[in-house]
Amino acid sequence: IIAISGTVLAGIVIFFFLEKIIIWRHCHNAECEVHGTAGPLILIGDAFHNFVDGFVIAAAFLTSVPLGIAASLAVIAHEIPQEVGDFAILLDNGYSKRRALALNLLSSLTTLPGAVIAYFFLGATREVVPFILALSAASFIYIAIADLVPSLHRKAGLKPAICQLCLILAGIGTIAVFRLVH
Repeated sequence: IIAISGTVLAGIVIFFFLEKIIIWRHCHNAECEVHGTAGPLILIGDAFHNFVDGFVIAAAFLTSVPLGIAASLAVIAHEIPQEVGDFAILLDNGYSKRRALALNLLSSLTTLPGAVIAYFFLGATREVVPFILALSAASFIYIAIADLVPSLHRKAGLKPAICQLCLILAGIGTIAVFRLVH
């Protein structure tokens, strides 16, 4: 368990470092030449991201079917808004709706080869499955601590606080239900 916890912590540090590299090279000026090149970067990054999602889904299914289903639902839940955002970025970069949709779909399809490769690779080397899942957990934890929690603190007041608390409890409840079913 120490090795798995260490993998989660190392993953959080790695994701922090990767984000710092991306932000360091990111331009915040509206007239920056970097903005015109975001389309291809989004597509390449999303294709890699979806490939890794396939790897995580396969690792989860190799551990247990209920965990695989939970991982698949988690991936779907985070992919839908991400793909909509990617589509908007592609449109903003001058892609037609048809081309943006087709390229976005193509980059999404990399989940399948990721899952197939992982199924055969991880099937033969089952001892690395917990570490793959730990890195996946680290990515979700990093997103929560870097993006979600700070954005929750931007809305003050009793009503937003109650709504946020209910959503956090709903997330915990969902995990508890999957745990009971498992």
